Amino acid sequence: MADATAPGGALRRTMGLWQLTLLSVGATLGTGIFVVLGEAVPKAGPAIVVSFVLAGVTALFSALSYAELAGMIPGSGSSYSYTYATLGELVAWVCGWCLILEYGVSVAAVAVGWGQYVNELLDLVFGVTLPASLSAPPGTGGVLNVPAAAIVVLAMVVLLRGARESAVINVIMVAVKIAALVMFCAVAFTAFHAGNFQPLFPLGAAGMSAGAASLFFSYIGFDAASTAGEEAKNPQRDLPRAIILSLVLVTALYVLVAVAALGAMPWQKFAGTEATLGEVLVRAVGGGTLWPVLLSVGAVVATTSVVLTVQYGQIRILFSMSRDGLVPPVFSRVHAQSGVPRANTVIVSSFIAVLAALVPLGSLADATSIGTLFAFGLVNIAVVLLRRRNPDAPRSFRVPLSPLLPLLGVAACGYMLCSLGADTWIAFGAWMAAGLVVYWLYGMKHSTLGRPGTPVKETV
Repeated sequence: MADATAPGGALRRTMGLWQLTLLSVGATLGTGIFVVLGEAVPKAGPAIVVSFVLAGVTALFSALSYAELAGMIPGSGSSYSYTYATLGELVAWVCGWCLILEYGVSVAAVAVGWGQYVNELLDLVFGVTLPASLSAPPGTGGVLNVPAAAIVVLAMVVLLRGARESAVINVIMVAVKIAALVMFCAVAFTAFHAGNFQPLFPLGAAGMSAGAASLFFSYIGFDAASTAGEEAKNPQRDLPRAIILSLVLVTALYVLVAVAALGAMPWQKFAGTEATLGEVLVRAVGGGTLWPVLLSVGAVVATTSVVLTVQYGQIRILFSMSRDGLVPPVFSRVHAQSGVPRANTVIVSSFIAVLAALVPLGSLADATSIGTLFAFGLVNIAVVLLRRRNPDAPRSFRVPLSPLLPLLGVAACGYMLCSLGADTWIAFGAWMAAGLVVYWLYGMKHSTLGRPGTPVKETV
C-alpha cells in the first residue's frame, strides 16, 4: 500500500464564520472560569471582577490587531505568520517559540483542571475519588496526573479524524458549557450577598493587577480562529469577525460568572481548589447534589473543548513553522486522506500529555500568561509597522484609532508582564534561551528563506 503521507501538503477549507467563532470560544471559554479562578481570587479578592475587565480590555487591544492582520495574512500560523511577514524571521521565531509555550502549556494547564472536575464528579455521583498518587503531579501529593494526560490523548484521537469532524464536536461542547455557565449564574445569584464585595480592593491595586496577569491566561484562545486561516472558506472576511465576536462573548460571560461566584461565596474561601465553581455551589448554595453534578458535567465538557481547540492551534502553528524550515519537516506532512498533519498531531499531543501529568496548575498558568503577553505585544507592534510601511495594502478590517490602540495594547501587555513573579520570568528566560539555541543550531541552517529554488516568503 502506498504511503498516504507525503511531504508537505495543503489543508482543506471547511470552516465558515460560526465554526471559526466557536473555535475561538471553545478555546477560550472555560479556561479562566472553570480552572484558574480559584488560583486568581486569593491574589485580588473581590477586585477579581475588575481584574477580568482589565484582562479583557488588554485582550481587546490585541484582538483588534489580530483581526486586522488575520484579514491581510490568512495563514495557519497565527501571530507567528504575522510577525514573519512584517518583522522578519528571527522575530517570528521568537514569537513562534512564545506561542509554543502559550498553546502547549495552556493545554496542559486546562487538562489538569479537567482532572480536578472529573474527580469532583466521581465524588458527587459515586462517592469515590481517584487516589492522589494517580490524580496529582509530583510536589502536590501525587506521582502522576493520569486524568490530565488521558484527556490530551482523547483530544488527539478526535483531531486525527480531521478539521471538519473536530469542528462539529466543538460546536456541541460549546453549547453545553454555555448552558452550564448560565445555569451556574441562575443558581448562584439565589445566594448573592452584596457584602462579599466589601471592601472591593482588600489587597490593593497591586493585588488586582496580579489577578489580571494570572487571569490573562483565561483569554488565551480568542486568537484560535487565526490558526485556521488555511482551513477557512473566506478567511479575509470571516477571521476578523470571528476573533472580535468570540472575545466579546467570552468577556461578558466571564464577568457575569465572576460576579455570581463572588456574591455567593466570600473570596477568602476560594483558595485550595481548581474546581472553583463546583465549590461555590456546594458551600454557598446547598440544595443537594443536583446543581453541583450538572455544573461538574458542564465543566468537564468545557475544559474538554478548550483542550481540543487549543491543541488544534498548537499543531497548526508548528505546521507553519515547519513549512518555513524552522522546525523539522515531519511537522508539515499532511495525510492525503484525512487532510491532517498526523505526525505533528501525535508528537505535540504526546509532549503535552507528559507535561500535564507532571506539572502543577499554578506554574503552568503563569508560564502560559507570559508567553501569550509577549506574542500579543509583537502583534500590536506589527500592526503599527505595517500601517507605516504599506498603508494602502488591502485590509478587510482596520484597527480604529491606529496607532493609538495598538500602542495601548503594547503598554497593557507590558504592564501585566511586570505583574508576574520573578520565578515566572526566570523560567521564561530559560525557555527563550533554549529557543534561540534551537534556532541557531537548526532553524538558521534549514530555513527556506533565501534558499535557491524556494519561493520568496510573502511579505506585506
